[in-house]
This record gives sequence, structure tokens and C-alpha cells, in this order.
Amino acid sequence: MHVLILGAAGMVGRKLTERLVADTTLGGQAIERLTLVDVIAPASPAGFPGEVETLEADLSSPETAPGLVAKRPDVVFHLAAIVSGEAEADFDKGYRINLDGTRYLFEAIRQEGLREPYRPRVVFTSSIAVFGAPFPERIGDEFFTTPLTSYGTQKAIGELLLADYSRRGFLDGIGIRLPTICIRPGKPNKAASGFFSNILREPLSGQEAVLPVSKDVRHWFASPRAAVGFLVHAATLDLTQLGWRRNLSMPGLSATVGEEIEALRRVAGEKAVKLIRDEPDSTIIGIVDGWARDFDTSRAAALGFKAESSMDAIITAHVEDELGGTIGG
Repeated sequence: MHVLILGAAGMVGRKLTERLVADTTLGGQAIERLTLVDVIAPASPAGFPGEVETLEADLSSPETAPGLVAKRPDVVFHLAAIVSGEAEADFDKGYRINLDGTRYLFEAIRQEGLREPYRPRVVFTSSIAVFGAPFPERIGDEFFTTPLTSYGTQKAIGELLLADYSRRGFLDGIGIRLPTICIRPGKPNKAASGFFSNILREPLSGQEAVLPVSKDVRHWFASPRAAVGFLVHAATLDLTQLGWRRNLSMPGLSATVGEEIEALRRVAGEKAVKLIRDEPDSTIIGIVDGWARDFDTSRAAALGFKAESSMDAIITAHVEDELGGTIGG
């Protein structure tokens, strides 16, 4: 099996690569080849027995996708995107990368299939940002996709393209709407949601963190562990169970910022909580006000997708995976 990961240098892409290298199989088939692509050359994983190719390439360039698809990967993980805050700040860049890059990929697959039959599994990472207020108390998959950000709009269009290209038989696609991934390791990025991780990650390492919104803000979370699990499961799932509704929201945990902080207190103590500094940011507050807070993901759960059920579990996963089980760095 040949697996292509687009956005392989990002946090989720790196963790997905680690999982596939450790498993050596996907859906019961041996992974013989990995192609890892990003705008920054991904690191080549150690210990993989098969062939690995790492490429520095921009999916928003029209010539990139045809070259990658010509190698006929069996499974394509499409993680490549710029994040919400950056897409909102730079309209042209957001549409070029998040929309044009996705269209180029799908069209390259279609054109390759016209030359000789080819229908790969495509796992597209969408986002809960495809939904916009006003919201019901819990959002189901059938709720209107009326995004209130450019990023959400770009992802919603990607979902429609995925469904149509799948319906026409050009690819076998599934779109998974990821919750906000928390706790993200590493340095803060430009995502408007970054503070949800920052207020836990930095204090766990003994550093100060800024909270730009009120503690009663509620949001939808899953850990990096869960995100990788979603991707692997989506790549191996029998998609006839989805019919033509190829996009679905992933399970997660609905929690307030205050509940995040209380979980931090339980796991790391009062000293960690005191490292959080309130510093309201009207731009971030405005963006977050248009985000969903809770979901009915019974459809995804019935298909076997799983996530954490407590913020304590999300924090503990970060401590185990990123801090070696030790708090306070």
C-alpha cells in the first residue's frame, strides 16, 4: 500500500506519520510506501521498513497535485491548510491554499482516473467551523453549513467538492470535521483557537499563558491522540455505510474555559493555574462568538469513531505524550 500525507510537517501530520510507521499496516494491508508532503520538508521517519519520500511542495501550485497523484497512492490524507486566524487575516492566501489546493488535488485524481481506472481513498480534514451561529443546543450533521469565517467557508466548499467527486466515482472520499485539537504541542500558531491549548500547555511546562476570552466560553475539543485515531479509522472504514453524506462531525468533549482551568488545577495544582493571565482580545472574542459549542455525534460514534470524555483525560494524554509524564518541564 502507498500512503500520501499532505500537510505531513504539521502537528497532526507528524503524529499520523508516527502512528503509521509504528503500525506498519493500514486496514490490514502492509504499508510499503509513504510519501510525506508539506511546504516545509517533513522529517523522514526512523524505523520504517518501506520506502519513504519527503517532499517540499505547495499544493496551491497547479503543477504540484498532478505530480503527486501520478504515483497513484492508495490512500490520501489531505491535512494541508492554513489555520483559521491566518485565513481570516489574509483572504487571498486562505482561498488559494484551503480551496484552490483542494480543488487541484481532487481534479488531479479525476484526470489520473481518466487515463487509467483509479479511485483512491481520500480522507479530508474539515472543521466544525463550517457551522455558524445561531446554533441549536447540540449540532447534528444535518445542521446548515453557514460558516461565519473565511476558513469555515473554504472547508465547507471542500466538503461539497469531496461529496460530488465521490458521487461521480472519481475518488472514495470521507470528510471528518475535527474538533479543536487540544492540547497542541509545540509553539502557538496563528489559529484563533490556539489559546484553548495555550492556557494548558504553557502552565504545564511552568510558563505563563494569556487568556483572551471569558471563562464561560464553551467549545468542542479532542486530543491529538483522538485526531490521529479519527484519521486512521476514516481511512479503513467501509464508506458504503455513509451513503452520499460523506462528511461528518467527529466525537469530542464540550467544555468551558473555566472547566479547562479546573481540570488543570486537578492535574497540575494551583501553581499552574496562577500562570494564566486574563488579557481580553476583542478580535479573538468576536471570532469565538461565532463558533459552535456542542455536537450530537451519534452518527460518527455508531461508525466507530472515539474521543475522550473528560478534560482531565485530554490533559493527561498531553503529559504522557509530550512531557514524558512529568509536569512543570
